[in-house]
Amino acid sequence: MIDPARQSADADLFTPSASRLATLFFSDLAELGRFEPLSVDQMPADYRTLLAHQDHMTVALENYHDTPVSVNVLDEWRDETSYARTSVLSRQSDGAVVQFGIMRIWLTDLPQQAQAEITGRKSPLGRVLIEHNLLREVEPISLCGIAPGPVLIENLKLTGNRSIFGRSAQILVDERPTVQLLEIPVLSNQTKN
Repeated sequence: MIDPARQSADADLFTPSASRLATLFFSDLAELGRFEPLSVDQMPADYRTLLAHQDHMTVALENYHDTPVSVNVLDEWRDETSYARTSVLSRQSDGAVVQFGIMRIWLTDLPQQAQAEITGRKSPLGRVLIEHNLLREVEPISLCGIAPGPVLIENLKLTGNRSIFGRSAQILVDERPTVQLLEIPVLSNQTKN
């Protein structure tokens, strides 16, 4: 469980980029939850499998759940050079939500067709980058425990009073930092049926 005494020390300890990402959509990070930085050893085994790696979360989730995932975009944000969104990923086998995420991508670093597919909202980001065979490297930045706030409880359909876990990461395309990510998976035993 997350230590409330340490939590007031600020979600910014989690990672400034994750906090900045969240502020594109939420005026207060507490809407998502309270975040506490963790080491890999402090995470349950299933969450280590889902978060402590250098693969796309699309791949990790599809391997873990043994089914492809679909994206449902909740909100979008744009400026002159970048596109950001909040979304949930769901299993195609039964529609169960398996992740809440926020991403910001610098589209000009990608070919036009990949840009169109990402902003077209039909496929998860990882799948688009893989299918376009873009030279990419996923760099995890930090891991965290999360006491979920109202946004995560609603969108992940969480039950009970348990902590969940997440990561911030970036994706380099052709060695350029192109994508910032906040990825929060959920295990099926933590959700409403």
